[in-house]
Amino acid sequence: MSLLHTEIWRIGVINAPIQEVAQAASLEHFAVTWIAAKKSLCFLADPFGIWRDGTLYLFAEAYDYRTRRGHIVAYMLDKDFTVLEERKVLEEEWHLSYPCIFEADGEIWMLPEGYKSGRLTLYKAVEFPWRWQPETCFSFPEAAIDATPYFHAGRWWMFYTPPAPKAARTNTLKLATADQLFGPWDNVPVQTLREDIHGARMGGTPFELNGNILLPTQDCSRTYGGALQLLSLPESTLAQPTLSQGRRIEAPRSHAPFIDGLHTLAQAGPVTLIDTKRTITGSPHRLAIELARLGQKSKK
Repeated sequence: MSLLHTEIWRIGVINAPIQEVAQAASLEHFAVTWIAAKKSLCFLADPFGIWRDGTLYLFAEAYDYRTRRGHIVAYMLDKDFTVLEERKVLEEEWHLSYPCIFEADGEIWMLPEGYKSGRLTLYKAVEFPWRWQPETCFSFPEAAIDATPYFHAGRWWMFYTPPAPKAARTNTLKLATADQLFGPWDNVPVQTLREDIHGARMGGTPFELNGNILLPTQDCSRTYGGALQLLSLPESTLAQPTLSQGRRIEAPRSHAPFIDGLHTLAQAGPVTLIDTKRTITGSPHRLAIELARLGQKSKK
């Protein structure tokens, strides 16, 4: 990230289903309940969630510019979206983000982005929502970025972005399929569905609308996570996937200054989760942290 530009994200809950949000002309008329980081030079992004017993369990990346590393936090929200409890639930030696949460085979799973570990790791909830453990039996052919599983027509579909080359991290969408969540995923045919910086890297949960599967993807043409581009995948073409471009979704202008980006659209039962970004130029606090970090490196 640039030293002159500090990106701060926050997450929000829209009290409307994702299909309604996707068909709206804009996000302006939707009321949003926002949750922001409590500490300076920190942010929350990549929200995913599940409802259980009248409680919304919301998971997100929590990033701190001091450490340059993200971890995963969980929030418990009541029906009015008031935060009841929050905790750090997953931290590794590498950066974590995009905590894609889903249910399968009677369990709750998390598939966070952690490509700097050199692999894609699947975690199982052993004490939902606070404790998670990696599943050693899960193996994927590469360290997929923002991997998003989707079960449809009796198969698992894994939409993701490859970790290399660097340009592919924002302009390439790949697809792998398997009969079971645990695969085998290795050595399966992998298709490149799209190469376009205007919308390729996944940005939320696939969902069905009017006979199509819609994929929220990130438009990174102007800035990372600048907006969302919906891609349409007709169910009739799943055997040989054919994508078409749908509407573009931007941050609501009425929520300034968080209007510089929006890169998540996730379904959580009857509500929709989003995040928006503001860019701070020339933060003295950020510059002081970076200078201190450089000073520590020079002493080693």
